[in-house]
Amino acid sequence: MLVHLTTKIKSALKSGQKRRGGDGGRLSSTFSKIGASPPPHSGRGFVSLSFGFIFMQLPTLVRGKRYTMPRPVGSSDALLLARLAGREAADRHTTAIVCADASDARRLMDEMAFFAPDLRSALFPDRETLPYDNFSPHQDLISERLSTLWRIRQGEVDVVLVPATTALYRLAPPSFLAGYTFHFKTGQKLDEARFRAQLTLAGYQHVAQVVAHGEYAVRGGLIDLFPMGSAQPLRVDLFDDEIDSIRTFDPDPQRSLYPVPEVRLLPGREFPMDEEARTRFRNRWRELLEGDPTKSRIYKDMGAGLATAGIEYYLPLFFDATATVFDYLGEAATLVLHGDLEAAFQRFWQDTRERHRLLAGDPEHPALPPEALFLTSEQFYGNANAHAQLALRPADANPDDPQFRPLPDLTAIRGAEDPIARLHAHIARTPHRVLLLAESDGRRESLLDFLRASHLNPPLLIRWRNSWARRASAWAWPPRRSPTGSAGRSRASTSSLKPSCFRPPAARGADASRSRRATWRR
Repeated sequence: MLVHLTTKIKSALKSGQKRRGGDGGRLSSTFSKIGASPPPHSGRGFVSLSFGFIFMQLPTLVRGKRYTMPRPVGSSDALLLARLAGREAADRHTTAIVCADASDARRLMDEMAFFAPDLRSALFPDRETLPYDNFSPHQDLISERLSTLWRIRQGEVDVVLVPATTALYRLAPPSFLAGYTFHFKTGQKLDEARFRAQLTLAGYQHVAQVVAHGEYAVRGGLIDLFPMGSAQPLRVDLFDDEIDSIRTFDPDPQRSLYPVPEVRLLPGREFPMDEEARTRFRNRWRELLEGDPTKSRIYKDMGAGLATAGIEYYLPLFFDATATVFDYLGEAATLVLHGDLEAAFQRFWQDTRERHRLLAGDPEHPALPPEALFLTSEQFYGNANAHAQLALRPADANPDDPQFRPLPDLTAIRGAEDPIARLHAHIARTPHRVLLLAESDGRRESLLDFLRASHLNPPLLIRWRNSWARRASAWAWPPRRSPTGSAGRSRASTSSLKPSCFRPPAARGADASRSRRATWRR
C-alpha cells in the first residue's frame, strides 16, 4: 500500500539523515531495504523521491494471452502501469498503452513520469484532423509523430502511449524512415548542391528564413534547417566543402546558441516525394480510384512535385504496402488496452464511413476506401493477439481491493455550518496519513484560508518537486494514534516527521536565523 510505504520512507529519511556533505551510504541502504530509491538532493531545498512499490502485485503476462482486470480508481492506473512498464523495461520489452480516451493518454504520460521518472516515455500523437480532411496536420505534429516512430524503432523508449483511434491509422513502412533518414557531423565533407537535393527529396521546404519544422534556407556558406523531431533549428557553417560547425539558433532573433556535434535528419513528411514515389502515386491512383484523374488537382499537383493539403489521406498510393503501429513496436512489445476500446473503434468507424459516403463521388477530391487507410477493429485485435496483453476495463470501484481503494466523498458543502465536515470525519477515523495537494501557490493560500475558517489548521506545510520540475504545495496530517499507541504519531509530534531535506535552504545550517526557521511551518 502506498500509505504504508510513505510511512517507511519518512522513517528512512529520519534515520538515514546525514549532515550536509556527509556519507549517504546509510540512507541508501535504508531505502534499499524498503524497495525505494534514495532521494537525490535538488539543490533548492526540495527532495525528489523515486518509489519502488514493492507491495503491488503485478499480473504475469504471456505472449499471445490477454489478462483482464478492472481499471484501478483515480490515478492508481498510472501507478500500476508505471510499475508494469518498469518490469518490462528490465527485460528490454517496450510497453505500448492504447487508450480509448486521448485525454487519458496525456494524463498517463504525466502521471507515470511522477511514479517512475526514469522510464523513457513517448506519446504518439494523433494528426488532429478528421478522416478525409482537405488540410494537412501541423508540422510540429508531423515532427513529433516521426520522432516517436524513430525512437520506437531504435529502442529508445520504454513506454509509448497511443490513442485508440490513432492506432488504427496505416503508416509508412519502417523502411521509409530508415531510407530517408541521414546523419552528418562536424568535420564531415558535404556537397552543398547534393545536400539541398536531399533535403528537397526528404520533404523539406526551401524558405527565406527558417521558423518551423521541415524548413531550410541557404545563405552563402550557411545552411539553416529545422529537422523534424528537433527541439530547435540548426545552423550548419561550411568551410569550402567541409562542415566547420553545427550550432542551434533561436528562430526569432536568428542568433546562434550552442554547438551540436552530430545531427540526425528525419524526413520532412510521412511519405516520400522523389520521382519514383510520385510515379507510383499516379499509377496506383489510376488503379484504385475511379474517374478521370486529370480532373483532380491533387493528381496534377503530384505530377508537378507538389504535395496538396490533405495528401496524408492518400498515403497508401505512395507505397506498395503500408504498415501499422504494430510493425514499429515489434513482436516482443507488451500491449496494454486501457478503457473501452470497442466503443471508441465503433464511433470512429461510424463517422469515417459517413464522411467517405459524402466524398466518394467528388471527381476533384475522390476518397480512398476507409479499409485502405485504417485498420478495422478485427484487424487491430488480430495484430494485438500476437503480443502479451493487459486489458484494463472500466468497472465500478471495488471497496475490497487490497491495493487500490477510492476515497469517500469529501466534497465541501458551501453554506453548511461545517462545510468540510466530511473531511473532518475522514481525518478523525483514518489510520493513515492524510495529504492535501494544491496545484499552485495561489490555490494553496486560498484553500488554506478556507480550511482555517473551518477550524482545520494543517500542522505541516511542504513543497513537493517531482522529476518534471512541476511544483505542488501540500499539507499532511500524521496518522491517527491507535488505542495501543502503535498506529502512528500524534499531531503534537508532527515536527518529528520532518527531515531537514524538506526545509528551505535558508532554514538549514547552524547559522540560519531562528526567524527564518519559524517561517517553515511545523
